[in-house]
Amino acid sequence: MIDLYTAATPNGHKVSIVLEELGLPYTVHALSFDKKEQKSADFLKINPNGRIPAIVDRANGDFAVFESGAILIYLAEMTGKLLPADPKGRSVVLQWLMFQMGGIGPMQGQANVFFRYFPEKLQGAIDRYQHETRRLYEVLDTRLQDVEFLGGEYSIADIATFPWVRGHEWSGVEVNGLPALQRWMATMEARPAVQRGLLIPERIDDASVVKGAQAMLIR
Repeated sequence: MIDLYTAATPNGHKVSIVLEELGLPYTVHALSFDKKEQKSADFLKINPNGRIPAIVDRANGDFAVFESGAILIYLAEMTGKLLPADPKGRSVVLQWLMFQMGGIGPMQGQANVFFRYFPEKLQGAIDRYQHETRRLYEVLDTRLQDVEFLGGEYSIADIATFPWVRGHEWSGVEVNGLPALQRWMATMEARPAVQRGLLIPERIDDASVVKGAQAMLIR
């Protein structure tokens, strides 16, 4: 049994989607940013960084894993699914996973903050992060012109990337002129496990999510 500590954010949805895709039993613990539950002493024992998501694998000696990309790798390796076993195939998937972790997440997260939440309208910052996010989308589109999924076959790279890209309008970033990316998004949206994962957890309240984004600059 997996304990999932999460909130309704792109990084949170990565893990709920992968758990649904893998069919693993799990218990949801929705944390309230408004109440700063992610900074509680108990949660910091699970994730010293005080952010979601995190998991505790009760079947493996209460083993805790934090950082969304690390969680996806752990669950994929544990089940032997969604991550190729051969070194080249594994490397390709991990390259695109790191592309999301090091690029799309941080850049789009900052676009969200400056476009939606920051108390001052800093147009230079908005333009910088929106333009960089769009550039990264163009990289995805180029890749997806040649393959159905980012790693060739459906993998944790797609699961990591989709929850961010689906929120492009909230970031003020368009996907027009990117047909391969749009095709991939539609394919992802049609997957039943993706649909289920995006509903977990239920939003505690909008104010909590907004305050969490403002305080944490969610990546």
